[in-house]
This record gives sequence, structure tokens and C-alpha cells, in this order.
Amino acid sequence: IKHTLKKPSLELPSGSRLSKGIYIPEGICTNSYWPAFHINPTLVQKFLKPLLIGELAPGEPSQDRDKNPQLVEDFRTLRKTAEDMNLFRASPLFFSLYLAHIIALEALAWLMVSYFGTGWITTLLLAFILATSQAQAGWLQHDFGHLSVFKKSSWNHLVHKFVIGHLKGASANWWNHRHFQHHAKPNIFKKDPDVNMLHVFVLGDTQPVEYGKKKLKYLPYNHQHEYFFFIFPPLLIPVYFQIQIISTMIKRRFWADLAWAFSYYMRYFITYIPFYGVLGSLSLLTFVR
Repeated sequence: IKHTLKKPSLELPSGSRLSKGIYIPEGICTNSYWPAFHINPTLVQKFLKPLLIGELAPGEPSQDRDKNPQLVEDFRTLRKTAEDMNLFRASPLFFSLYLAHIIALEALAWLMVSYFGTGWITTLLLAFILATSQAQAGWLQHDFGHLSVFKKSSWNHLVHKFVIGHLKGASANWWNHRHFQHHAKPNIFKKDPDVNMLHVFVLGDTQPVEYGKKKLKYLPYNHQHEYFFFIFPPLLIPVYFQIQIISTMIKRRFWADLAWAFSYYMRYFITYIPFYGVLGSLSLLTFVR
């Protein structure tokens, strides 16, 4: 191990926090998770240099002691094979067509309501097209958020803000904060925000046992499979995420993200208020989400 954090936490200029226990291996190219989070290791090393406290003695294990060395080696071999097959190399044509078809769906929805009016059948078809566009944009922003498309981080960040901000009305910084926690501790209760169900549902093997021991019962969890569809789809994205996104952008002063999100709402309401009015457009937006 070449670098580690001396203090329990380190405040960064943006307000984000690096917690203790983040290790930067000497052999960056051979490590499994480091390249996934840092596509420009030279830039990162510049900031890590002051944190250098020493190097491992010869013969010391290069992985955590509780890890199986054979599994680590097998995974690195698999990664090397995938790299040799160019499986991590993004196709510019694919992502260009991906973005183009999302924009085409948005245009098709507007053309439909322009030519066929606001009848129920047209509105349902329009909602289906917009929902498809939003879902596809969600997956597209995921790849840009992971810096997986361009070789330069700045280009990935720029397109990521455009897709998640202008095409979806959300925040790139908000998504990165949540999603990086998810990948750091996937599906770990109290660590992964994606499995934080706010006491509405209990998931996995650990949470039900903990709630049982503490006798926590905010809802009838033995019926959660029955009330799931009445609570989760209508409240997660249309309500909870929107409140969290807007409050995060304001509290954390993500003004650029707020501007991108504002551009989405401006575009949407300018497009659909002439046909559905203010309340109708809000209802359509909520239904699509």
C-alpha cells in the first residue's frame, strides 16, 4: 500500500468527504477497483502525493488479509482478458445513436400531440414514448456518470450534466454522490443508499433480522409484497427523488446542476403547456415519471 489517509476524514473543496480506509495501491494498473473510479491516475496521484506515508515491505501481501488471494488473481486475469478483447472500449457510434434516438423520441412525442391533439389515446401513447425516453436517458447518463464513454473526464462530465440535467431534470452531483456509495458498499444495509427504504420496506437478510430484534414495525412488512406497487412506483421518482434532488442542489449549492435542471423544466413546460395547460402538464409529467 503506497498511500492512506492519516486522519479519520479529509474535507475537500467541494464539501465532499474522503473517509479513512481508502487505500491507493502501488500497482494502480493491477488493482481491480481503482481504474473503475479514476480514468486519469496521473491527475489523482498529484493530490495523493502529500498523503504518502510509506511503502509495503517486500513479501507483504498486496491485498487485504481477509481476501482470498486466488480469487483476487482470478479476477485480475478476467479483467486483463476483457481489456485485451476491448470490452471496456466505448463505441462512439453506439453512444451517438443512443443519444439521437432519445432526442428523436422527444421530438416524436411533440409531433404526435401537435398533429393528433390531446385525446386519451394520443396522450397515453405520448406518455409511453416519454417514459421510454426517460428510461433510456437514465441508462445513458449512467455510463457518462461512470466516465465510461470518453477518455477525458471533462467530456464525460459535460455530457453527463446535459443528459441527466437537460434531458431528465436531475442533478449529476446528486447522482454521483449516491451511486458511488452504492458501488463502494453494494447492497450493504445502512451503507448503500439504493437499499435505504426509509422504514417502508425491509430488504435482504440483515435488515429483517435487525428490525425483528429491535421490534421495529413501522408498517406491516409481512404484506410489503402487496403494498409495494401502491407505494414504490408512484412515490420514489415522482415525489421522493424530486424533493431530494432539488433540496440537495440548493443546500449544496450545485448551481450548475440547478441551471441544467431548470433548462429541462423550461423545455418541457414550453412544449406541453400550450396543449395541456399548467395542471395538465404537471399531471402528465408525474404520470410519465
